Amino acid sequence: MPSSVITIDGPAASGKSTTAKAVAVRLGLAHLDSGSLYRCITLAALEQRSPIEGATLARLAEEKKIELHWTGEHYKPMLAGRDVSEEIRGAAVTRSVSDVAALPEVREWVNAAVRASAAQHPKGVVVDGRDIGTVVFPGAALKVFLVADSRERARRRVLQEGLATDEENLSRTSVELDSRDRADSSRIHSPLMPHPDAVQIDTTNLTFDEQVDRVVDLARESLQKKGS
Repeated sequence: MPSSVITIDGPAASGKSTTAKAVAVRLGLAHLDSGSLYRCITLAALEQRSPIEGATLARLAEEKKIELHWTGEHYKPMLAGRDVSEEIRGAAVTRSVSDVAALPEVREWVNAAVRASAAQHPKGVVVDGRDIGTVVFPGAALKVFLVADSRERARRRVLQEGLATDEENLSRTSVELDSRDRADSSRIHSPLMPHPDAVQIDTTNLTFDEQVDRVVDLARESLQKKGS
């Protein structure tokens, strides 16, 4: 494990990735998005028309050399030697990624890949996901669990997709997020849940800068204790 690991978990659209990126910049660490590995595997499965079956997809991930490659500046999701940063955010991948991420063989493969990717960085990483603090890095210096009410998360997701924040879009997105939450929280292997030592932060009424400040303050305090 690298010298410093900060984990940020939470449900869909709780602000994990954007917060992790900003926190990493403020702390001089690297941001590592574990979800992009699940999306890479999902994209590979869609391209190959592979069955959504754990052992098959774990083998496919190996064959396609899926990885988060440290460029010296940031981690880049790679699939068969190509940067798929944009492709993995497509609607087809988003619709299928929960099914892929629920497979225990896929989760085991991704967890090992995340640890290997983090080890590439000499200083430390801020990692976000849904079981990073509970399964992948339970010994992290700081474990944060972000939450926000479903309506606010729906608003954020709609804005992220460049859509109008009207009632139709908000209601549809809220239903989709609730469905994703149920799937993530009820899966048998590595369900979405906070680590007992995690600091839970409700971001519903926080600005983005406020939530980043809060995590940065907690991280600096935790890293200072670790180094003392």
